[in-house]
Amino acid sequence: MPSASNAHRLGDIAAHVRGELLGDPGLLVHGLNGLEEAAPGEVSFYGNPRYRRQFEATRASAVLVGMDAAARDGVALVRVANPHLAYAKLLTLFHPARRPPAGIHPAAHVHPEATVHPEATVKAGAVVEQGAHVGARTVLHSGAYVGEDARVGDDCVLYPHATVRERCVVGSRVILHASSVVGADGFGFAFDAEGEDGPRHFKIPQVGIVRIEDDVEVGACTCIDRATVGETVVGQGTKLDNLVQIAHNVRVGPLSLICAQAGVSGSAEVGTGVVLAGQVGVVGHIRVGDLAKVGAQSGVAHDVPDGQVVSGSPAIPHKDWLRASAASGQLADLLKEVRALRKRVELLEKEKGG
Repeated sequence: MPSASNAHRLGDIAAHVRGELLGDPGLLVHGLNGLEEAAPGEVSFYGNPRYRRQFEATRASAVLVGMDAAARDGVALVRVANPHLAYAKLLTLFHPARRPPAGIHPAAHVHPEATVHPEATVKAGAVVEQGAHVGARTVLHSGAYVGEDARVGDDCVLYPHATVRERCVVGSRVILHASSVVGADGFGFAFDAEGEDGPRHFKIPQVGIVRIEDDVEVGACTCIDRATVGETVVGQGTKLDNLVQIAHNVRVGPLSLICAQAGVSGSAEVGTGVVLAGQVGVVGHIRVGDLAKVGAQSGVAHDVPDGQVVSGSPAIPHKDWLRASAASGQLADLLKEVRALRKRVELLEKEKGG
């Protein structure tokens, strides 16, 4: 629970999220919680009708609600256009980020020919190689690695064991979570049937880089492979969940969301504002258009037009997939009917022939 020094008046909270307050503006709030867990003195949010029962039973002192919510006895309401977004802003208000002191820890390894801004923080065990650049207010946690001639911009956070390999470029305000890898070799091999020591897969050198633009967040254990030649690009404001694979020469547009365990194969293009749900697979050399959405566990084998919603494997328009999914539950009964009809047709043909 936040300390009393971090308490805020409800009126100030409503103003912070540009909301309309139905309640006592002088009420002190000391924290936030879920509808079921919230206690007096805490704020919660209600943005989904499926949680109506929890909303009606909550003990929270105040709840963030939509603009059309009716007043309630015993609970103050803050009407906002987007309760989920408002709740996120309040979490930031009550739990402000803590930046560690600037400086390079004696147990860090920073090459003499690397450039680390005086306002950056390099913790014990972090490594900054020759020719690398680390920007102002960037934090390298223990075990983070910035390779030769790589560049990491301002206000970034590299959590433990995050890796930026040689020559790769990371913009400003980028977050790389633990054990994420930027710039691993792309998966490229040419089969040599007549190798000197017998058939083998000949490794294609991956001599390109990864370029991550500003305001990107990369989840834990996510891998973004360097290009064979040229660049693999993740666009501004895009967010990658944990365990995502972005292959060589992929271009991901701005403001896209790629959820856990999704994979994008080499040279594919993911447009602006695209959503790839969990475990989606995108084959190489195709384009997923701007503002397209792909349902969980879908396999995308062909181009997806701008704005289209697709699901299934192979992915088809979502409405068609819903109809097909509904029909699949009736296949056993339909098969019985077809067999029965077939028998009736055979009997009728025999009677006609007789």
